[in-house]
Amino acid sequence: MTAILVRGAGFADDSRGDILVRDGVVAEIGSSLSDSGAQLIDADGLLALPGLVDLHTHLREPGFEQSETVLTGSRAAAIGGFTTVHAMANTSPVSDTAGVVEQVQRLGDAAGYVTVRPIGAVTVGLEGKQLSEIGAMAGSRARVRVFSDDGKCVSDALLMRRALEYVMTFGGVVAQHAQEPRLTEGAQMNEGTLSGQLGLAGWPAVAEESIIARDVLLAQHVGARLHVCHVSTAGSVEVVRWAKARGIQVTAEVTPHHLLLTEDLASGYDARYKVNPPLRRSEDVEALRAGLADGTIDIIATDHAPHPSEAKDCEWDAAAFGMVGLESALSVVQASVVDTGHLDWNDVARVFSRVPAEIGLVPGYEFGIAVGSPADFTLYDPATSRVFGVEHLRGKGVNSPYLSATLPGRVVATLHNGYATVLDGELVDAESVAQSARRTSGAQHG
Repeated sequence: MTAILVRGAGFADDSRGDILVRDGVVAEIGSSLSDSGAQLIDADGLLALPGLVDLHTHLREPGFEQSETVLTGSRAAAIGGFTTVHAMANTSPVSDTAGVVEQVQRLGDAAGYVTVRPIGAVTVGLEGKQLSEIGAMAGSRARVRVFSDDGKCVSDALLMRRALEYVMTFGGVVAQHAQEPRLTEGAQMNEGTLSGQLGLAGWPAVAEESIIARDVLLAQHVGARLHVCHVSTAGSVEVVRWAKARGIQVTAEVTPHHLLLTEDLASGYDARYKVNPPLRRSEDVEALRAGLADGTIDIIATDHAPHPSEAKDCEWDAAAFGMVGLESALSVVQASVVDTGHLDWNDVARVFSRVPAEIGLVPGYEFGIAVGSPADFTLYDPATSRVFGVEHLRGKGVNSPYLSATLPGRVVATLHNGYATVLDGELVDAESVAQSARRTSGAQHG
């Protein structure tokens, strides 16, 4: 493999140095490094961050390729600085068997832009009636360790208990979409004064909080790990904080959009702002930021949810829930929690790389950018800004809530397994990346 020399990068601890990459790993970190045969990347003024790990991505394939494919979603991830993404199970067929999760993994391996880790469904067909082939998926080539019916809640308490007990046998985790379905029938936006004024059915905070409360008690009862997807309310933060104080094995995520956007954006009935869970009050946003800063919320995850234009360019009631977020995630995190003083860049590396990898049992991210570690990192320019537009999107979905907004920062380069997937702010062509991926796979298995 071609060596890569990154010269003059800044690090999250405010130090600077060069990074020499050989054979897919970080070979040296220091000053004035040299390698006559290496590809040179000038990182003056850029911040080197460990490759981002997304525990919550909708890649849509198989079945919904009009919205996204593993390849297009992987490209969106790479341009956003990601090197590993977890693909949610709400595909068609549902990722509830070993065969489907292995198919998703093969598609990710072939694309080569990021490592794609399939998430297995908790229940057959996401129907909430019968446990899926959890053991078969865990023992498959895909080695699934995260299970979720995301998009739907595992609302049956007995099924949830059985799932938690099952994943304990191999150290897995259930990631719950906390939404009591009876409390959210027909819900369109956050329940409150504004929903009444707009004539939109309200989505109460208690629908989320009650499921989290139930599930942390179930996790405590059986001694299992629980992960809570896309926490969105101040009350949910308090429930998670209470559970952690009791020693319950619970982790939680927050999305970039819930850290920045509020329910007020629904006032214009622009369906780009229709998302599940809904955008909440400014008080909730502040509680989420504080919860992330104090460790109550463990990680950031995008919940990247692409849709075809016709699913969003319609009346609010008829529009699909969801936003794309991979390409804009790091900029939104900078705007919402770094520039506001809630987190520093070391914290970002923790909540957007190391800890998501820990939760998903992804090896190689334990030490960040370190000698001997896989060369998965991104070079980011935090000093620039841009008016975010469709030209910055690389997946199929254009349902971004940030179009025409000025966002700070941009990803300049991304390295995955020691080869570049993004250079000078642009994607490396698909064939070159695929060839690099094949060479890397051959070297690892040779």
